Amino acid sequence: MKAYVGVTDRDWYHFLAARPELHEANFWRPYGKRVFKALKPGEPFIFKTKAPDNQLVGGGIYEGFVALPISRAWEFFGEGNGVRGVDHLLARIHSITGESLESIGDREIGCVLLRDVHFFPPSSQFPAPSSFAPNTVQGKTYQCPGEDALVDAAARRILTQGSTTDFSDAVPVDLGPTRGAQRLMTPRLGQGAFQAIVQEAYDRRCAITGHTILPTLQAAHIHPVAEGGQHRVDNGLLLRSDVHTMFDRGYLAVDDHYRLLVSPRLRSEFGNGEEFYSREGGVISLPATPRERPSPEFLTWHLENVFR
Repeated sequence: MKAYVGVTDRDWYHFLAARPELHEANFWRPYGKRVFKALKPGEPFIFKTKAPDNQLVGGGIYEGFVALPISRAWEFFGEGNGVRGVDHLLARIHSITGESLESIGDREIGCVLLRDVHFFPPSSQFPAPSSFAPNTVQGKTYQCPGEDALVDAAARRILTQGSTTDFSDAVPVDLGPTRGAQRLMTPRLGQGAFQAIVQEAYDRRCAITGHTILPTLQAAHIHPVAEGGQHRVDNGLLLRSDVHTMFDRGYLAVDDHYRLLVSPRLRSEFGNGEEFYSREGGVISLPATPRERPSPEFLTWHLENVFR
């Protein structure tokens, strides 16, 4: 396993540390083109404050990296972006890059997605490792456990959410289709990361209609969380908002061979639906990565419990 120690903006840290009710965060970067590859999903991301503090102050579980328009980053994560509002997010980007607000517009930013975010009490923070160079701007990756005792201790606390449980002898579990990596904890995504990662898995395209108008696209749960489902990429479909509603109400379904099914009640109750009947029996658009495709188990649950 690896752990990443990221240099944390002081304002971002204090804003989130003052809001313990927020368990999901976007450790955003002002530009979206440089992909974060230091960790695999499920590994610990540790926050380090800048000098003169130089403390390991908390962290979270890495879920993935996506590039999102600023408006979507705010829609998915809200104050989990470490600011009070989207105007504050724009102002923060301006202060970092020097770009005018007009030139920033709604361009993409890099989003390092974290869940189970946890900040250590001031009395139990860790000093920065001596191996962490003072001129490091973004962060450093460590092999964990074994490379640095302070990083090991911080990672242990993040993985166990502040408990005294020792994970050194634990057997990792396979995350399966929740985007790779091995974890010691039950695999799941946060709500915001579920939205973001499903959006990217489907290449920002409705799985049923092919529409690509981003503001109309929503990540739909196949097995709803309220009914016992989870925020997992293989429990999601990216759907146009009206298609999402019809899927949730049982007028549309997808079988375990990924073929679209359309309820006859769509025509009998509303006298239309030709857009969907013309597609019936066809295979929906799917993520390029097989592990991200809908689970047949969840599709069967929806077909048996929701489809009309």
